Amino acid sequence: MAQCPRYSISPAELEARLRLHSLPELGPRRFRKLLSAFDSASAALSAPASAWRALGLPAACAEPRRSSAVRERAAAALAWLEAERHHLLMWDDPGYPGLLAELGDAPPLLYVAGDPGLLEQPQLAMVGSRRASRPGLDTAHSFARSLAAGGFVITSGLALGIDGAAHRGALDAAGKTIAVLGTGLQRLYPARHRQLAADIVEHGGALVSELPLDCPPQASNFPRRNRIISGLSLGVLVVEASPSSGSLITARLAAEQGREVYAIPGSIHHPGARGCHQLIRDGAVLVESIAHILEALRGWQLQPPLASEASPAQSFAHPLLDLLHAAPHSSEALAAASGWPLSAVLAALTELELDGRIACEAGRWVGRAR
Repeated sequence: MAQCPRYSISPAELEARLRLHSLPELGPRRFRKLLSAFDSASAALSAPASAWRALGLPAACAEPRRSSAVRERAAAALAWLEAERHHLLMWDDPGYPGLLAELGDAPPLLYVAGDPGLLEQPQLAMVGSRRASRPGLDTAHSFARSLAAGGFVITSGLALGIDGAAHRGALDAAGKTIAVLGTGLQRLYPARHRQLAADIVEHGGALVSELPLDCPPQASNFPRRNRIISGLSLGVLVVEASPSSGSLITARLAAEQGREVYAIPGSIHHPGARGCHQLIRDGAVLVESIAHILEALRGWQLQPPLASEASPAQSFAHPLLDLLHAAPHSSEALAAASGWPLSAVLAALTELELDGRIACEAGRWVGRAR
């Protein structure tokens, strides 16, 4: 049978792999076990159920493999692959990302919308809270902008909050960014990031998922997604996270995978900083500027002129900003801390807000990174 023009396997074998991939309870390790035992996905599908049981695979895997629903799912995936910018990377392809291939549970198949070659380029992951503060969002955007302009691909999870700010920061620098989804590529989540996803592909980035194209949001799939984010990257930067945040799962996976873990500290009074502080206590690199990341990744240097921007989290030369970058304050608290008359504080706050350097959240002023 003729080879697939874009793949090193036959059309029948490609279809068989897509059918295997859509079976319930068949994760990466079981997928590889089947291919190792039967030499091909086609042979695995044709094998008797007793052979699957002998490998320790549950009936839930074996029973639906010849069903019409599984065949239709594979046919839909083949049709999706016919479209421009739609790709499938398989774990035994030469183009499969090398860092990800090192994982014992590397995805056997990766659906990619956009540029698949981007997955082999040097990446830094950025993750954090879905309910991030305004300063946290600004910091994520600014770090991503500088790192992307300096040549790194920014990888994140397309979630609300820090993820979205990181993707946007990379795009605003005319850089490249990768979004790893916890759903199928035909079920983009969250819905409000559909335009962001389209912009990522349009500007040379990529959307990536190991899940079947029509897979809806399921809580158990997001931790699985996190291992891909960290597995693709040289390191993971956590910008703002609570101790229970899924971002800490990504950081833990990164450490287990031998990747660098970075964390940006914050005010001891801000709950969103506690996860980062925990990571720093556990050995993560404390990051106050881009330079701290580059020091840990020896040999990498940002392209000028962005190297001179290297500290998005730094305070600007203004005494009130110094106080606000340390912790949120009310107007009255700023007057007391600075020793300024309240009228002078209010006038300065107005100027700083118009300049985009501060914002008012829940009655308190916070500094914004630029």
